Amino acid sequence: MLLSSRESLALFVDRACSQWVLRDGEGNFWAMPAEVDDPWEHRQPFEPNADTQLEPVPGHYKVLLSLPF
Repeated sequence: MLLSSRESLALFVDRACSQWVLRDGEGNFWAMPAEVDDPWEHRQPFEPNADTQLEPVPGHYKVLLSLPF
């Protein structure tokens, strides 16, 4: 069974620096700025480190970030 890209996305909040983090279907992490109109277009690569405290966020929060999927 194949998963759609929507099912393979995961949204987190990094409690260490209070930012949204998205893991895409390929396993890449992206920092998502919440203070812009189109966060996906302004995403930056994100590398988790020892200080990273990723906490899963319910999927309905994806609407707040206006993600294209």
